[in-house]
Amino acid sequence: MTPLVIIFVVLLVLSGIGMIVFIMLHSGKGTGVSDAISSAFYGTQQSISLVEKNLDKFTIICGVVFFISLIALMLIYPQGTINPR
Repeated sequence: MTPLVIIFVVLLVLSGIGMIVFIMLHSGKGTGVSDAISSAFYGTQQSISLVEKNLDKFTIICGVVFFISLIALMLIYPQGTINPR
């Protein structure tokens, strides 16, 4: 494996784990983990929306990194070119 492939695989795994974590932190209908965390630190509705906006940004960033690293790995290793040892 070349260093470029290792970098893209690490980015793919980390962004996938990040997406799982950030999606799980999103609130569903006001009873999510995000609401429990934000209500413990902040008392106003304005700060709760700020936390949700930041979670949205981090989730989108992780999704874009995941997609780019997936496409890069698909271009590096087209279907059927990986030789198992």
